[in-house]
Amino acid sequence: MAPRTRNPGSEWLASCAPDPVLVHRKWAADELAFIPSGRLWLAVEADIMPTVAAMQRIGPDRLGPVLVYPGADRAWWLVPPGAEEVLDDLSRLTVHPERWQLRCPPAERYIDGYGWLEKPDGSGRLTSATVLGAAFGPGGGLRLPAGAFG
Repeated sequence: MAPRTRNPGSEWLASCAPDPVLVHRKWAADELAFIPSGRLWLAVEADIMPTVAAMQRIGPDRLGPVLVYPGADRAWWLVPPGAEEVLDDLSRLTVHPERWQLRCPPAERYIDGYGWLEKPDGSGRLTSATVLGAAFGPGGGLRLPAGAFG
């Protein structure tokens, strides 16, 4: 059994769940925890390779957490609530609704093949839906300028 984590990113993730203690118990048992979207963030699903390319275009200073499961070629971006208004027209992205359950490992390790390409850092920082849309939308091959979208 893995020891309970005190990583700030993991603490923040657990705080997003209705029962943070249950989340920590799951992680201590080396299991994924189900954390519902909606209260603090929404999950936006994409394929992994376009996700990696988008992460490079966005740059590290504007990235929020990005969870991956390579076994299914899936990635999930954590974005602010309301992102569906900005991202609904992008066919390569699926914005999951409030209360959708994201299978989460702790920030600092992989469980059952799930892990964080961009780890939650405990600050609550998320990827802007506008920036994500620009990276995946028409002309998404363009690198965003350093000051774009603040």
